[in-house]
Amino acid sequence: MNQKKRREILARLRDQNPQPRTELVYSTPFELLISVLLSAQATDLSVNKATSKLYPVANTPKALLSLGVNGLKEYIKSIGLFNTKAENIIKTCSLLLEKYQGAVPEDRAALESLPGVGRKTANVVLNTAFDWPTIAVDTHIFRVCNRTKFASGQNVVLVEKKLLKVVPEEFKKDCHHWLILHGRYHCIARKPRCGSCIIRDLCEFKEKTELTASF
Repeated sequence: MNQKKRREILARLRDQNPQPRTELVYSTPFELLISVLLSAQATDLSVNKATSKLYPVANTPKALLSLGVNGLKEYIKSIGLFNTKAENIIKTCSLLLEKYQGAVPEDRAALESLPGVGRKTANVVLNTAFDWPTIAVDTHIFRVCNRTKFASGQNVVLVEKKLLKVVPEEFKKDCHHWLILHGRYHCIARKPRCGSCIIRDLCEFKEKTELTASF
């Protein structure tokens, strides 16, 4: 795919959604961090449902720490992998209080040193909470980039590196949101909704479907 096509794809996605936002509900960088940790192998909807009850009770490292692992589990037990997530979150809260005065650090290395926080989570927090032009690559973005040929790569790191190279600066901050939403609602895994896709004519996927879906 050439740069002219890439720019047009991003321009169309921007025109459709000029101010994209994560679908996770949060009000502080700390709440965002916890929600992203909970969202691994879980839907944003399930995370929002759990945090709507958790955050009114505990939405700071100190408050969450006071719940303890077992107390936290009661709020997040409807989410996949909740046992491991609860342990990582409590450890993360302890480290945030110990090293960063309870604040979420605006630093990649510091974020990735927290239990359960990998490159993707760090990218989401840096981008969404601190407006860094990072591009987090999840399964949706990996699929969209490889299927359309926008930024092909054998793994998420390679796709991220390709995106950082080919995405023009003006689109970098919001690129993650546009691509993830496109993958979540249009370029879905089993049967992409090509018939109603706004970038159909630019996409280089050879097996486009003809079905026009309403959504």
